[in-house]
Amino acid sequence: MRGLIWPRGGLARVFRYFKIRIVRLTASPHAIAAGVAAGIMASWTPFIGFHFLLAFAIAFLLAGNMVAAALGTAFGNPLTFPFIWAATWEIGNRILGETARRGGRHLDLARLLEHADLKQVWDPVLKPMLIGSIPPALLSGLAIYLLLFLVVRNGQARRRRQLAAGRSKSA
Repeated sequence: MRGLIWPRGGLARVFRYFKIRIVRLTASPHAIAAGVAAGIMASWTPFIGFHFLLAFAIAFLLAGNMVAAALGTAFGNPLTFPFIWAATWEIGNRILGETARRGGRHLDLARLLEHADLKQVWDPVLKPMLIGSIPPALLSGLAIYLLLFLVVRNGQARRRRQLAAGRSKSA
């Protein structure tokens, strides 16, 4: 039962796996870093179900790798979505000046979603989340791009050296 909630080997093992998968992609360091950044940026938006498509579109615009973009969307997952949604909604309301206007009132989200009317949910929920997703998406996308560009460039160079050393020993 524990394995369903917490991965065996902990989160460090998951991160190591993603690092290996990303470094071993056959693309330039820019394409890989831009692809992962695109996936992470797409994960900040409130459009669940469209994160892959949005990540692919952003990756295309940034000349990023599509597989890396798909891997980057793993940033948005059941563990991170509550934090992402709370942060983007709060940031969006602050940008729109809604926090002062709301005056401490709470939204009854269940009532808003009762009729599944997009117009009724757009202004109080989706609009602030969409606007609020822009700053953290840009910041995290840039930070991840810079970090991954260096990691992938160094990892690919190390791998080339290892392969060259292995070929020279066998010759």
